[in-house]
Amino acid sequence: MINTAKRPMRASAIRAASAFIAATTILAATTAASHAGSHHRKHHNWRNANASMATGHSFSGKASYYGSESGSRTASGQRFNQNAMTAAHRTLPFGTRLRVTHGGRSVVVTINDRGPFIRGRVLDLSKGAARAIGLTGRGVGQVVAEVQ
Repeated sequence: MINTAKRPMRASAIRAASAFIAATTILAATTAASHAGSHHRKHHNWRNANASMATGHSFSGKASYYGSESGSRTASGQRFNQNAMTAAHRTLPFGTRLRVTHGGRSVVVTINDRGPFIRGRVLDLSKGAARAIGLTGRGVGQVVAEVQ
């Protein structure tokens, strides 16, 4: 027969329960930290190698443009203005200024958003910046970008 009468817990039982809870909490925190670290490593492999460039460094690749998102917030928190001279890059710090050249025409843009999220592209220009260098006709074009 099981005794169902309520009795106060002994001090040793309380210590054992507390130790079990502490060990479970530590194990859960370690597992979460380990998972977060592995996720970061995967993300790092996806990043563009040009992320930490100093003034004067350049990179090239395909750029596209976007403009239908006017009024929405960019990743930097600014309101997106399709006519502003801005661009999105996967990893360059917000506020980085780039001279972007396409077909002999250049424009200076400020990074204020994240993207492009299409493989093989290095920049997403605002519609105004793309128009300034003649990129709006084809939508995608080869550019050279130099950190200012």
